[in-house]
Amino acid sequence: QMDTRLDDKTLDQLIQKHPLIKELVETTPVCWSNPALVPFEAAQAQIDVTERDVRDAEERLSRFAPNIAKVFPETRKYGGLIESPVVRIPNMKSRMESLYRKEIAGEMLLKCDNQLAISGSIKARGGIYEVLKHAEELAIREGLLTINDDYSKLDDLRFQKFFSGYSISVGSTGNLGLSIGIIGAQLGFRVNVHMSKDAKQWKKDLLRSKGVNVIEYPSDYSKAVEAGRKQAQSDSKNYFIDDEKSIDLFLGYAVAGHRLQKQLAENGIMVDAEHPLLVYIPCGIGGAPGGITYGLKRIFGDHVHCFFTEPTQACCMLLGVATGLHDKVCVQDFGINGKTEADGLAVTRPSELVGRIVAPMLSGVATIE
Repeated sequence: QMDTRLDDKTLDQLIQKHPLIKELVETTPVCWSNPALVPFEAAQAQIDVTERDVRDAEERLSRFAPNIAKVFPETRKYGGLIESPVVRIPNMKSRMESLYRKEIAGEMLLKCDNQLAISGSIKARGGIYEVLKHAEELAIREGLLTINDDYSKLDDLRFQKFFSGYSISVGSTGNLGLSIGIIGAQLGFRVNVHMSKDAKQWKKDLLRSKGVNVIEYPSDYSKAVEAGRKQAQSDSKNYFIDDEKSIDLFLGYAVAGHRLQKQLAENGIMVDAEHPLLVYIPCGIGGAPGGITYGLKRIFGDHVHCFFTEPTQACCMLLGVATGLHDKVCVQDFGINGKTEADGLAVTRPSELVGRIVAPMLSGVATIE
C-alpha cells in the first residue's frame, strides 16, 4: 500500500478539484483555511473519542506520577507529571510586528514542550503515556499491581524482571523513538526502535546508550513503521506502538489541554469569545498536534483556533485533510520529496485516524520552507 502511486488521470482530477495542490507541488509556502471547520459540538458528534477517554488518561498519568518522580528527579517540580512551562515571548512579538509592519493584538506565548522531561520533545506526552498504559495492563493482568497501589514500587527488581519478558517496538523519525526507548528501557522492557533515514545520529546514539535496539533503514518513515509492525506480528510478547493508528498516543497528547488551561489561568490569561486562543503546532504524522487540538477544543470549544504548520516538502496532513483522502495520498504522489531538516516532521503520509478526527475542528494549516 505504501508504494502505490495515483495514476496521472486521478492526479489531474485532484489538481483541478483542489487548486491548492498546484502550490504545494511548487513547494510555495501556503496558509490554508479549513472550509470543513464546524462548531466543536458538531465535530464531537462525528467522532468516537470522548471526554471520559481523556479523563482516563489523566488519571493513569497521576497514578504513575510517584514512580516517574522517583526515577526521573527532574519531574519532581511537577509532582512526577511530565510537563513544560508556558512563557511570554515579547521579543518575538515585536520582531514579527516589525517584519509584517502591523500591530499584533494580544499576547504571544510559547508552550515549551522542547523542555519536557525525559526526552525533550512533545513526544514525551503520547509516547511515554502509551508505554505506561501497556506496562500497567500487563502488571495488573499478572496480579502484580492494582490501581490503588503506590506506583513508586514499579522501580522494584521484581517488576524489571517481569517486564524484561516483553518487548516494545516502534517506527520513528527520532523523537517518538527517543521517548518510548527511554521510558521502555527504564521499566525493563526490551525495546526495538525502527528508525528512518531522517533520524539524527545523536538520537540513535542516545537510545543505544540506554540499551535500546536501534534498527536503521535507508528509506523514509513509512517503511520504518511497516517494519516495526511486521516484527510485532511475529512475536506475541512484542507490543507495537503504531504512530499511524494509535488512539492511546492521541489521548496521551490530549491531556495537554487541561494542563494548559490551568497554566493560562495561573498567568491571568482569559480565553473566551472576546479573548480567543490561537494555537500553532508543528505537524508530522499528526498524532501530537491532533491530540492537543482535541484536548484544547474539549476545554475551550470554539474559543480556541488550532493551526498546524508543516514543511513545504512534507505537507502530508494538509494534503490529506484538504483532499479528504487522508492516508490514501502521500506527498510523493505529487512529486514532493518529503525531505526536511525538521526530522520530527519528515512524514510523507498522514495518519488516517487523526486526519478524520481533526478534519472538522482544525482551523487551518500553514506550510513553511
